[in-house]
Amino acid sequence: MLNDSKNRAAPLVIVGSVAFDDLELPTGAFRDVVGGSAVYAAHAASLFTVPRVVGVVGDDFPESAVSELVQRGVDTEGLERRPGTKTFRWAGRYTENLGSRTTLDTQLNVFAEFRPTLPESYRRTPFVMLGNIQPALQLEVLAQAASPRLVAADTMNFWISGERQSLLEVLKRLDLLVINDEELLQLAEDHNVKRAARAVLALGPRRLIVKRGEHGALLFDADSTFYAPAYPLESEIDPTGAGDTFAGALMGYLASQRDLDQNTLRRAVMIAATVASFCIEDVGPRRVCGLTLADVAARLEELQALVRV
Repeated sequence: MLNDSKNRAAPLVIVGSVAFDDLELPTGAFRDVVGGSAVYAAHAASLFTVPRVVGVVGDDFPESAVSELVQRGVDTEGLERRPGTKTFRWAGRYTENLGSRTTLDTQLNVFAEFRPTLPESYRRTPFVMLGNIQPALQLEVLAQAASPRLVAADTMNFWISGERQSLLEVLKRLDLLVINDEELLQLAEDHNVKRAARAVLALGPRRLIVKRGEHGALLFDADSTFYAPAYPLESEIDPTGAGDTFAGALMGYLASQRDLDQNTLRRAVMIAATVASFCIEDVGPRRVCGLTLADVAARLEELQALVRV
């Protein structure tokens, strides 16, 4: 299932946040952890394709973190550094079982004025992943993209409640929406996952993936439902960025495939669940940064064996 076809893969544009995270975890406090949706997604996608990152950072963002992305094969032409500014920063505290978290502080800094601009070399990229940014900005990105083959997007509760009309316009343009179960129920205004999925599909996206944390992920389309379990971990350190890692691996794998049929989508969900499991085993994206296809293939086989009859 996993072949090293990266050189033959189509590139993938990833638009999202690049940030510092200050984390209070059961294992300790960690400050200035490099994170953000674009960083996690790019590291995961780089296993399968060449990610092209669009984001913004301030003077304080370390050049070593950019170099680490480049070493993984990430194209950083679209990563803008603005002099005299500070990078987006988020601080959060997790409960003892990592089941929930509390936001302690959010400093948008340079991200507050972020207007994503695709470099000319990015505009014909066949695969586009819109991270969790303002829906109006997601629409601006789509206006710059020239007939992409597949567009996927994420969103969050804040946009669902505060910018619903703009979000509905985004949904009409999507091939794939990737959200968690809480966001799904809020968007559909229904407490039943299956009914809510049908309602969201009716809003425009051709397919829907619902992330359910330790309970795996569900893939819905007009005709079927597919379930991918989560890999059972012995050591859980930090779930920050696991959802973005999932989305990056998913889109990276799809970009490496010729056919985007139902079976390919199902394989992609299984692979994404596998890659996301590694993210939780260390603080920030450190575990994903050093991941190899061989690591993913071995764990994927274990995950498939859990449900094989």
